[in-house]
Amino acid sequence: MNASVLLLPGDGIGPEVTSAAASVLAAVGSRFGHSFETPTAAIGGDALKKTGHALPAETLAAARAANAILLGAVGDPAFERSEPDRRPEAGLLAIRRELGLFANLRPAKVWQGLEDGGPLKPHVLAGTDLLVVRELTGGLYYGEPRGFDDEHSAAINTLRYTRGEIERIARVAFEAARGRRRRVTSIDKANVLEVSRLWRDTVIAVGREYPDVALDHMYVDACAMKLALAPASFDVILTENLFGDILSDEAGAIVGSLGLLPSASLGEGPSLFEPVHGSAPDIAGKGIANPIGAIASVAMLLDHGLGLRDEARAVETAIVRTLNAGLRTQDIAVQKKAATTSEMAAAIRDHVLDYRVVAAIRP
Repeated sequence: MNASVLLLPGDGIGPEVTSAAASVLAAVGSRFGHSFETPTAAIGGDALKKTGHALPAETLAAARAANAILLGAVGDPAFERSEPDRRPEAGLLAIRRELGLFANLRPAKVWQGLEDGGPLKPHVLAGTDLLVVRELTGGLYYGEPRGFDDEHSAAINTLRYTRGEIERIARVAFEAARGRRRRVTSIDKANVLEVSRLWRDTVIAVGREYPDVALDHMYVDACAMKLALAPASFDVILTENLFGDILSDEAGAIVGSLGLLPSASLGEGPSLFEPVHGSAPDIAGKGIANPIGAIASVAMLLDHGLGLRDEARAVETAIVRTLNAGLRTQDIAVQKKAATTSEMAAAIRDHVLDYRVVAAIRP
């Protein structure tokens, strides 16, 4: 296969983990005989500094022309007090909107070799393998009107969803559940919010189309508590934009580190893949960031973006073999000497190059 994968390194640790992930993608190409072009473009704070725009027109054009997109992270403290359209995050929101990427898949599982890596007792964490399906282009992040009044003494954001937006993300969740353990838990705040009542009614209606999938509902606060008490009880969590952002970060902490979590954003245009973690400016440039989230995002890119399931499996297996060999970055290390970002990436890359289908390990 010949494919173009646009790299958007972004800010903070984004360039470091993107470089690590791109090296693994190159190893996949070498091992399986594919040719991956990896042009690079600017987004977020990096783009603001270079062009004055968080999503330059040339970056958007390159994204539209790519087969898939791999993003590092956006966020820069230098723009912390800027207006919303002058913040790095505006670039991420804009590319999601412009490419119609309405479905965000965020898996959180316990990797082999890290069963005791999280804050929970191993017997509580055992068997945790969940998928957060997050609606990505609606809700508070996009609702209008929004902004400050003239005196900056009041501010407003608008929470809005249409039935059509809810129906399409619900179908993504139910379809995903059919390939897993056939259970969807829909998250809302229907005891308080009218939008959540529409959400619940619509999800129930869509659920009737999937009689083979069990559906239950939870308020977001109850879900947050149960995630910490019994994470293995969840299969697919279906949620709106803000709730999904928060709950998926909690899931990352539970399984050991946000640095372990990948994500896929799917929709109308080329799909975008990125680690769940942020730009982490406090550790940027130190070579200690965990690249597994970005490398696992490459696995999702190969699977969901390019339809290369065997190649995705090779990357997942390489991650497992590396962890089973005892290699750890600082965020998940138990030993005094932790691996650097580049050392972790090199080990995973070597396992990809040595991969044999018959020797695959279950991630």
